[in-house]
Amino acid sequence: MRSFTLPRKHSVILAAALLLFIGVSTALSGSSDKDKSAKGAPSSREAPSSIEATSSIEVSRASDADVIITQAQSTESDSQILPGGDTRSSRLKAITERWNTNWERRTIELYELRHGGPPRDGIPPIDDPAHVSADEAEAWLEGNEPVVAFIRGTDARAYPLQILIWHEIVNDRVGGDPVLITFCPLCNSSIVFDRRVGDQVYEFGTSGLLRNSDLVMYDRTTESLWQQLTGTGIVGEHAGDRLTFLPSSIVSFDDFREAYPDGKILSRETGYSRTYGWNPYVGYDRIGDSPFLFTGEIDGRLTAMERVVAVTLNIKGREVNVAYPFTTLASKQVINDVQSGVHLVAFHEEGTSSALDSQKISDGRDIGATGVFRPEVNGEVLFFTAKNREIVDENTGSTWDIFGRAVNGPLRGAQLEPVIHGDHFWFAWAAFKPDTIVYRGGIA
Repeated sequence: MRSFTLPRKHSVILAAALLLFIGVSTALSGSSDKDKSAKGAPSSREAPSSIEATSSIEVSRASDADVIITQAQSTESDSQILPGGDTRSSRLKAITERWNTNWERRTIELYELRHGGPPRDGIPPIDDPAHVSADEAEAWLEGNEPVVAFIRGTDARAYPLQILIWHEIVNDRVGGDPVLITFCPLCNSSIVFDRRVGDQVYEFGTSGLLRNSDLVMYDRTTESLWQQLTGTGIVGEHAGDRLTFLPSSIVSFDDFREAYPDGKILSRETGYSRTYGWNPYVGYDRIGDSPFLFTGEIDGRLTAMERVVAVTLNIKGREVNVAYPFTTLASKQVINDVQSGVHLVAFHEEGTSSALDSQKISDGRDIGATGVFRPEVNGEVLFFTAKNREIVDENTGSTWDIFGRAVNGPLRGAQLEPVIHGDHFWFAWAAFKPDTIVYRGGIA
């Protein structure tokens, strides 16, 4: 086995990962963690594991007959079952000996998987989430803190990163639908999926494994492994299958409650004792630094820890991946773009802190929030610009918010069609989507 010395910052991150499991995995009831293992599977107290994988994200919805916008379509290799059967190393076998995963069925090489520190469900998912009103959350959630905003019909939810950073997965129901809320701190990847695979609803947990530094999840029914950043089954009965990706965004608590005053916020009453509001990965997202537990090549077009707004278009079966660097989008506030004939607009708004910067999340530097949309209303393509820090369409002079809603002007009440996107670290997105077009300027 290859050995290496961790830089000081990575030693701190590793200590944080162990803290997530050892120091804070005590439930309020006094048990070491919740026993949420799969039926017939070992409890979450079992030994850690070590794997990595390739993956993809399922199509969310078609904008028309030819254009499908997704977070990350799979490459062909993601869905192909590889020959060779179970090629686990002796270490991996020792770690996973009590798992009921079908290791014969896989779409990745098993040596790609790495152990992240905590064991399976050592970073415990939230399986019975409670929600509170914005007024109640205001007592412990600062207005600039980042939340994952997810809206299903009239049901608007916010999932604070101050909670997700300690749990990474929430198995929930929103608007009556079973959904999976995920956040991988090492990749800054916040993604929402439908928990249905075929006609069955699954619960998901944290496997304790990473691939390209990204969270590898598992379902508790078949114990198949799933790549978080791309939503693809990579090992087990569901290898090659894909979860349906649902639109979401990271915005500030202030932005969420202004847009959805009746929305619900994930409660701190999780059943676990955690220092919610504090960041165990202090300084991880400094742009000149390197990622943790990533051994691949860094795509040198951007620095590894640059945040990018990542979008995938599937146009008549041809995949087009685009990344808009945060630094570029923040300086412009609005980017009007056309990719392969598809009109897109990306918004940026100040006021959202980084969850991975300062020890106290609300003290994190302001990185802002983003939204990506199809800029069309009633068949007319709108052209957007920033005026006095407001987002305005030049067609009608209407003002728009970060959720793509017209809040003032002739189009007030109109809603742009959300484009599924992610605000990921560049190194992680590029590892899975190396053919990505990096936006360097253009229409906007």
